[in-house]
Amino acid sequence: MTDHSAGMTRPGAEQPVGRDGVFDVAVAGGGPAGLIAALALAHEGVRVALVSPGIGPDYRLGDRARDTRTTALMGGSVALLDTLGIWPEVRAVSTPLKAIRIIDDRGGLVRAPELLFAAREIGRDDFGVNVRNAALVDVLHRAALAQKRITMIPTTVAGADVRADAVALMGADGVPVMARGVVAADGRGSKVREAAGLGITMHPYPQHAVATAFAHTKPHDDVSSELHRAAGPLTTVPLEDDAQGRHWSSLVWVETPDEAARLMTRDDAAFGKLLDQRLMGLLGRVLEVSRRATFPLVTMKAEALTAARVALAGEAAHVVPPIGAQGLNLGFRDAAVIADLMGQAVAAGRDPGGEDVMRAYASARRPDVMSREAMTDLLNRSLLSDLLPVQAMRGLGLHALAAVGPLRRFAMRVGLDPPGEMPRLMRGA
Repeated sequence: MTDHSAGMTRPGAEQPVGRDGVFDVAVAGGGPAGLIAALALAHEGVRVALVSPGIGPDYRLGDRARDTRTTALMGGSVALLDTLGIWPEVRAVSTPLKAIRIIDDRGGLVRAPELLFAAREIGRDDFGVNVRNAALVDVLHRAALAQKRITMIPTTVAGADVRADAVALMGADGVPVMARGVVAADGRGSKVREAAGLGITMHPYPQHAVATAFAHTKPHDDVSSELHRAAGPLTTVPLEDDAQGRHWSSLVWVETPDEAARLMTRDDAAFGKLLDQRLMGLLGRVLEVSRRATFPLVTMKAEALTAARVALAGEAAHVVPPIGAQGLNLGFRDAAVIADLMGQAVAAGRDPGGEDVMRAYASARRPDVMSREAMTDLLNRSLLSDLLPVQAMRGLGLHALAAVGPLRRFAMRVGLDPPGEMPRLMRGA
């Protein structure tokens, strides 16, 4: 059996593994959360093995190019990209989010006024940016290829064997990757989480989301719009204009599972007409619709964020409904915190997978994760509830936010920043 640690140094690169052939840290997962974790760790002086299928010099967008989903990266995530020196490349393929509009479309007895959260109210040019997932992964992957402290190992992670002083990540080819600590960012079906013995709690909602992008006749003016409906939110988020000068937005349309299935069977013209009706002229007329995808809404959380030598990040640790742009921003904060802690350990000659590092990571991340899970769950359930007191409280709350400037500005700051101190790598370059 051949050890992955042999012969992996690129010409001119520093030795990526220690003299004993063991990496400081292995990151499982080549999606946005795994890539940003590997880049943040390398930035902090950590020798990283990035283990995921399809990565490396022969990387191709492939099926990812068909992914019409987008991600809104908020202030802290943008600051992390800036710290890592990647922000100019991401900015070039993204669209600023200067305001968020909330429209009460439930048809309840207490209808709230239209609410606009404008970044300029809290002294910012924008809240962040919206970027296509495929474009974000492409930028992060190219940055990881150029980072000398990252060794890419293109194999599927099939499991992990935790030992006294290291972890062996088992590839699908049967060849282990040895590291002193592991960041499991291999998604909601994480094999590393399973091997570490960490269970999950999952709460499904009676909702599915349809995700796509569409061209429209009116400019979006860098404003994201959320129509709060009884079945769930319908959210449009600005995208860049195309080469013909047409305006584009991404869409997440939440419906009952049966209605979402019907939306998926409509042809593009029929789907566009239905979307026109739902948007009530907000973005003019729908001109074109991209490929659609659908997924169920769930809340999922791991029973713990760490096990021996293993730290969970991204959707391996937590999954929240697509409300308020919390999902990947949580994963970016996971990456910033674990990179800080593991980087400090390596710099001090300590064990990056040691119990003290795992304990500090869990303690630092727990309040942020729990508060965001609770917030998104409450917002989603408030839309689904037909109870008059719930709807009255929700409507009155939106009335208060629209009328009271200080309260609105406080809500914006809370929505952007986690409770407590921002991770060090997210405080600006």
